[in-house]
Amino acid sequence: MMTIATINDGNAQARFNMIEQQIRTWDVLDPKVLQLLHDVPREHFVPAAYQGLAFADIEIPLIDEQFMLSPKLEARILQSLNLKKTDKVLHVGTGSGYFTALLAKLAEHVYSLEVDPELSATAAYQLAQHDIHNVTIELANGVRGFSEQQPYDVIVLTGSSPVEPPNLREQLKIGGSLFVVLGSAPVMEATLIQRVSETGFSKQVIFETCIPELASAPQQDNFEF
Repeated sequence: MMTIATINDGNAQARFNMIEQQIRTWDVLDPKVLQLLHDVPREHFVPAAYQGLAFADIEIPLIDEQFMLSPKLEARILQSLNLKKTDKVLHVGTGSGYFTALLAKLAEHVYSLEVDPELSATAAYQLAQHDIHNVTIELANGVRGFSEQQPYDVIVLTGSSPVEPPNLREQLKIGGSLFVVLGSAPVMEATLIQRVSETGFSKQVIFETCIPELASAPQQDNFEF
């Protein structure tokens, strides 16, 4: 008979394997990030139907063609952001709330935008269950950001966009960073844009990937400069 202790032991081993076999091997070596992935229970944010895949190297379906990112991609993004405890973060694409929880553990406050009411409510519940209270979830389409709370130290989009969404980089503080996956399948570029002055920005491609597109992401044909 499977007991709660057995399940917990199984989750602990699966979490260990996830970190050692998926995440470390993808050049995520920041001790702060690795410890966070150990401490925040990913399985609590995974839909019940996919509990057996909570630590698998896959994107887990949510609803309305939305997905949780793979663990190694979440870890790689976190490492690239190099968050500080004083950072104010804008997160576009709350989803399950798991990545929001990771951001909140590293930053001062996270404003997280989600277009789906059911996902927004579920994420808010899970965050409260884990005593994470430095998050404000807004029901909104986040491709144009959230100017009400700008400027931000970090803006991170956990869905892709064929082109850079307008207005987001202008919501950064000087010295702030915007993470966005740009392009179209099969190959997209995880890109870090940094605001170096009032009007100056630098842009760096940090790795290649392919993830689902954000709802209402701007398209190449209708994008206006």
